[in-house]
Amino acid sequence: MAASNLAIATSSVPASAVWAQACAKLKSELGEDAFGSWLARAALTPAADGELYVVTPTGVARDWIRRHAWRRLEELWAASDPDARPLRLQSRAEFEALREPRAAPIPPTPASAATEEAPAPTPRDRFTFDTFVTGQANEFAHSVARRVASWADGCFNPVVIHGPYGFGKTHLLCAMAREAQAAAPRRKVVYLTAERFLSSFVKAAMERQLGAFKEQLRSADLLIVDDVHFIGGKQSTQEELFHTLSALMEDGRRVVFSADRPPAALTEFDAHLRSHLCAGLPCGIEPADRALRLGILERKLEMLRRQFGFTGALKPEVYDFLADRFTDSVRELEGALNTLVARGGSSVAGLTADEAHRLLRPHLRGGEKRVTVDDIQKATAEHYRLKQSDLICERRTRALARPRQAAMWLAKQLTTRSLPDIGRRFGGRDHTTVLHAVRRIEALRPVDPQLAQDLEILMRKLRG
Repeated sequence: MAASNLAIATSSVPASAVWAQACAKLKSELGEDAFGSWLARAALTPAADGELYVVTPTGVARDWIRRHAWRRLEELWAASDPDARPLRLQSRAEFEALREPRAAPIPPTPASAATEEAPAPTPRDRFTFDTFVTGQANEFAHSVARRVASWADGCFNPVVIHGPYGFGKTHLLCAMAREAQAAAPRRKVVYLTAERFLSSFVKAAMERQLGAFKEQLRSADLLIVDDVHFIGGKQSTQEELFHTLSALMEDGRRVVFSADRPPAALTEFDAHLRSHLCAGLPCGIEPADRALRLGILERKLEMLRRQFGFTGALKPEVYDFLADRFTDSVRELEGALNTLVARGGSSVAGLTADEAHRLLRPHLRGGEKRVTVDDIQKATAEHYRLKQSDLICERRTRALARPRQAAMWLAKQLTTRSLPDIGRRFGGRDHTTVLHAVRRIEALRPVDPQLAQDLEILMRKLRG
């Protein structure tokens, strides 16, 4: 009998059985969605030294498990494992590194030391012509940008690349600036956003350094200003931009702008400046069609494979699902792919369309129709018996202020537009005005039944 008891006491339960039991319990506690997103793709893996590791596809999944489930997982494991074997948690990359022999450190050479002191690359360093995917929606703008970057003769001036947010305008402008500088290192290329142009101008005016500011811009061989529509409604800044543009064009220098609308639609601009922009070459970028979206997904996945070191491609059904569901902007499309790779890691190639849908469920709007700021303004004006222009005008009477604030609040709730973007669509107002409106409506909703009812009616109408 003693021998029998000893045999039972020293017998070992397979680690895989303990793991399965702990996971089944944890799945019921976390719920199918959370478990499927973060733990289902983790694997119990023994190391060469006999220790057991929970290995996740990515560092993102590892961090989520550590924060939300690791303590409970250790408790369930300890309750099910009679051998009390310890568990460790690592990402796939960390676990693979354990199996590789460590190389002796190489003493830094003067050249490598110089490299370490160099400034780190900015996020926009990834914006090159090689990483820009062309299609029918953007091929004209791409060809013009290439021509400007090559310093080819006969280019139109100024060039205005316009189109919706998230479809590659900034990508083209950054690629243009990079390639133009590489093609002619002795020439001066100046790239800046309109916001940077505005803040630099204001700072120069306050410090009485306008002369240096003007010289910096007007000595450029190629001036590139991104999101120029941001300057709309700011009279003194518009005047400076107009004079800079005129001076550069008179000297034969090149100027490129980007905007969210064609030049003729920049109605908040001074007539002289708008006329100069209209006289150049407008290059429209249209929303990406399905073929272009598929091409963008393939290029993006190729970049992610190089970055994270995995192989394989998405199943065709997953490509189709992403291209059909994320149509509002390229950024949204790329974000969806990033989410799949972050959660699935190297096993992303094995995902089905249903699995991809489950992983991306928080990012999908379901059957809701897409609501625009223009839709919100029209519905709000109709509800309060106003004109749409009343919500955009400068008047601040109470009869207009509250509907305008309500419309701004709705824009924040129902669209993905930023506060500065919403402000621009309400007559060029500052983002702090939008923030004040949002906070004001949030404070009034609980204590103003009529306002709460108005907002509910408008929400239902806009969501269809």
